Amino acid sequence: VQLQASGGGLVQAGGSLRLSCVVSGSFFSVNGMGWYRQAPGKQRELVASVTRDHITNYVDSVRDRFTISRDNAKNTVSLQMNNLKPEDTAVYYCYAKIMTQDYWGQGTLVTVSS
Repeated sequence: VQLQASGGGLVQAGGSLRLSCVVSGSFFSVNGMGWYRQAPGKQRELVASVTRDHITNYVDSVRDRFTISRDNAKNTVSLQMNNLKPEDTAVYYCYAKIMTQDYWGQGTLVTVSS
């Protein structure tokens, strides 16, 4: 199983970015999917998650600014990030839970300038 994330970059505060992640390999189905992030000197935190039934959850700091979505047929998960703030600067990692195993993408850097 492999996860390939894309979409990071440099954006000014107030701007938008869209992260995408595709899961490939041999498996029956993907259960939970989501995005974590890790800022310099900070612990990794869960940003948003989505169940196979499209039930979503967000950390309070991104609620109403970020939207997570998934396509079960394509095994993809996306994170639309609007009104970005400098404190959103971090490496973002997608994850997927298959059976009882968690799989991780390689991380994509998001930098928000003030």
